[in-house]
Amino acid sequence: MSAPSPITPPGLVIRFWGTRGSLPAPLSAAAVRQKVLAVLTKADGRRFADRAAMEDFLDRELDFATAGTYGGNSACVQIDGGGEELVFCDLGSGARELGQKVLAERGPHNVYNVFLSHVHWDHIMGFPFFTPAYIPGNVIRIHSGHDVEDVVRRALLRQQSAPCFPVDFDKLGARIEFVRLHPGQRYDIAGLEVQLLKQQHSGDSYGYRFARGGRSVVYSTDSEHKYEQLDESYPFIDFFRDADLVIFDAMYSLADAVSVKQDWGHSSNIIAVELCQLARARHLCLFHHEPVFDDAMLDKVLAETVRFEAISRAAADSAAPLRVSAAYDGLEIRL
Repeated sequence: MSAPSPITPPGLVIRFWGTRGSLPAPLSAAAVRQKVLAVLTKADGRRFADRAAMEDFLDRELDFATAGTYGGNSACVQIDGGGEELVFCDLGSGARELGQKVLAERGPHNVYNVFLSHVHWDHIMGFPFFTPAYIPGNVIRIHSGHDVEDVVRRALLRQQSAPCFPVDFDKLGARIEFVRLHPGQRYDIAGLEVQLLKQQHSGDSYGYRFARGGRSVVYSTDSEHKYEQLDESYPFIDFFRDADLVIFDAMYSLADAVSVKQDWGHSSNIIAVELCQLARARHLCLFHHEPVFDDAMLDKVLAETVRFEAISRAAADSAAPLRVSAAYDGLEIRL
């Protein structure tokens, strides 16, 4: 199986627990069956000496869309800077698996720092199923550029109250803290330098830049960028400047982004490339995948984006390549 993004050298570690946009999009039984049939067809009756030979076949002879999946969970991305406190962005459905993993590996009592892009449901829907929130002794700090009482706390309380959910938000065992952050300021949180930038999205959203030890990652989802804005004065160019990794909402095709889905608050893979090239970022990771796109379609989007990056770089006579990958549930990138 050829994964869409190989792992990079050590430093900051980014783990993807949920990468879909708008709502979870799990594989159906029919889709799994089609993958199995494709694998059996490719194997063509061959016999394998052992498990290692099977793994080698998957890695070398099958594409990612056949032997793997981009996954179905909505947004949740962990940023590991090596500190004792945990850091992650958004509380989509992927937060459930993150919580289970932390409990299994680190035990019941931890400090969690959550950076919310915004409170649309796909970005908070995992919190009622985030097991650490029910355990006394845990501390969960929810950081946001929004008004934390009138916007963030009210949204979390609303989704976790009758008749929508059987356990009220106020009955959670962990200590839940809300922290208001402001664009233009730098913060030192859990061993990471953190900045945020307001983004164009319904109800506003915020992108975050995390840095540690000379490495930097930008988490920028649910943000719409228009072509007429792309010049050196555009604030996102400085925000992305020289980033080692930019996690970017590339939910739409360019055609959709400038026509039927204009002003819907999301961007395209083409604008992602152009913005990252202008900012001299090193690695672009496509994120917040369209839920109607299956694995084969996402493979195609990735291939087209890689091709566009090469063409546009050649046209600009730039020698610095931009690495392009696509996020999937379970992906780990080391910086």
